Amino acid sequence: MTETAQRCGVIAIVGKPNVGKSTLLNALVGQKISITSRKAQTTRHRITGIHSAGASQFIFVDTPGFQTRHATALNRSLNKTVLGAVVDVDLVLFVVEAGKFTLADAKVLSLLKPGVPALLLANKLDQVQRRSDLAPWLREMQQRHAFAEFVPLSAKNAKDVERLIGICEKYLPEQPWWYSADELTDRSEKFLAGETVREKLFRFTGDELPYTSTVVIDKFEEEPSPKHKRLVKIAATIIVERDGHKAMVIGEKGERLKRIGTEARQELEKLMDCKVFLEVWVKVRTGWADDEARVRSFGYE
Repeated sequence: MTETAQRCGVIAIVGKPNVGKSTLLNALVGQKISITSRKAQTTRHRITGIHSAGASQFIFVDTPGFQTRHATALNRSLNKTVLGAVVDVDLVLFVVEAGKFTLADAKVLSLLKPGVPALLLANKLDQVQRRSDLAPWLREMQQRHAFAEFVPLSAKNAKDVERLIGICEKYLPEQPWWYSADELTDRSEKFLAGETVREKLFRFTGDELPYTSTVVIDKFEEEPSPKHKRLVKIAATIIVERDGHKAMVIGEKGERLKRIGTEARQELEKLMDCKVFLEVWVKVRTGWADDEARVRSFGYE
């Protein structure tokens, strides 16, 4: 009996902002590595999630939603990340809301390269009233692009996600794995700390706070501890554009900032399996999202 040959490939997850890409990535990997919120444009970096099963290793790349509305330095950086992600991949998962197709969807679809197989993922299937309505929509989608397959699913349904993994497997080339079997992402714990604080920021400020707010990790240090197997001290700064935004983040008597810090710390302790001390500050940096140098200094490409 010969040993089953290893398969390994890169799969890009693309779509307009807020279509469910990060939720799908987390479901495919089986752990939360990409932040989610109802706020559009939550994902800002190329985030790699790794799923290893049997002889196959899937390297999923979650991308920011392609930005078409505002040409800021931040949005140019996000779009560069999307463009980079659709090159040199083995498969593209084009995520749309089932039964819908907007101008923003069309912009992302135009980025797909000929010769790279693409699956049409009709997400949020649970929100479609009548499945029969999908047939004309599907015919229209096939005229827009020669999709290799159509996959209706809900990213929150474990059986749908398992079925998608099975479909993706046949597109992986035969080659050795790139990562060890226990790795889930190529992103550092420091990066995940900043993303977790940013997620809680958006979750607790809702639509009040403009999306041009970010988080910078000033300190990430592991310290010896007699009480804990691992102790990590983190200092994070939330960057906002106006004094009014700063007051909003801090909240009455500092309650909102305290809640953001507490929830981020609790999630990081679970994610990193260690004791975390987290300090969170807020600073105003007017116009940072339009300043190329500052966008780069805050960790955007």
